[in-house]
Amino acid sequence: MRLGVDGRSLTGSGRGIAQYTGGLVEALDAEGVDVRVLVPRGRAFHGAAALLGRPRLDRRFGGVDVVWLPAPAPVAVSRGTPYVLTIHDLGFLERPADLTAYERLWHRMARPAALARRAARVIAPTADSAARVRARFGVDVTVVPAGTGDPGPQPAPPAVAALHARFGSYFLYVGALDPRKALDHLVAAHRGLEPALVLAGEGRLAARLTGPNVHLVGRVDRAEKAALYAGAIAVVLPSWLEGYGYPPLEGYAHGTPAIVSDLPALRETAGAGALYVPPGDTPALAAAMRELAGDEVLRRRLAANGADALRDRTWEASARGLLAVLREAAA
Repeated sequence: MRLGVDGRSLTGSGRGIAQYTGGLVEALDAEGVDVRVLVPRGRAFHGAAALLGRPRLDRRFGGVDVVWLPAPAPVAVSRGTPYVLTIHDLGFLERPADLTAYERLWHRMARPAALARRAARVIAPTADSAARVRARFGVDVTVVPAGTGDPGPQPAPPAVAALHARFGSYFLYVGALDPRKALDHLVAAHRGLEPALVLAGEGRLAARLTGPNVHLVGRVDRAEKAALYAGAIAVVLPSWLEGYGYPPLEGYAHGTPAIVSDLPALRETAGAGALYVPPGDTPALAAAMRELAGDEVLRRRLAANGADALRDRTWEASARGLLAVLREAAA
């Protein structure tokens, strides 16, 4: 089977969709699939595909049996070529105010409802996202869980020791510094706590995320990220909305538990390795952070539960699930 993949997310900042696309392309290749990845460059390409129906993505591959779109995007695919579409969440419809004007325009140009209804198959990484997509667009959706993100290599002890010398004990957030992540709520919850708060990532809220013992370290490479995970008290993900959530899983790979918003998708993904707090409940988040900081036994128990959760979350398993759907679509 010849598979064409829309690889535009691979040129981005390493956020969730880039990890998802890259992780599955690598795993599909290991399964022996003839994978052809196109990374179209430039806004003119995307605008033409959305408005004119040209250029057609499948023809740029020189002919494929099926196309995989890892996320809704402005795209044109020939009528005779089936495609499979992944929809991670409906944040662009449920929380549009979190997006920039350009991001809102991008999703309008993508026409996700029409894209989903024309797809040979639609998949989602969690049952919660699948249910939301079914209800909104009226299409069948198959759940294919994603993998573990990109936890990076196991760090050498001196790298972790250097972080403790720099920050002391600390809580860690990894990801985009964007409104949907509720980071203002996290900074507020952190006030008065002795451990530091380290924020690793980039985004338009960076200038607002200031406070005593709050450290913005920007975008980090894989090795730096792995060391940050390994040295943290816990990974904190206080989002208003998530479709999957990689940081808790990446933390589990380094023996670190999590504190996350009590969202259905995160219940599916983070499992028993996390403490859950209601989204937007600053006192509850502060109490959870204080509890984990002072209870080593609880941290170890959650970390062990997290390690168990990882056993069912591999890119190999995700690729096999996606491959079954791709073969159905190609047939």
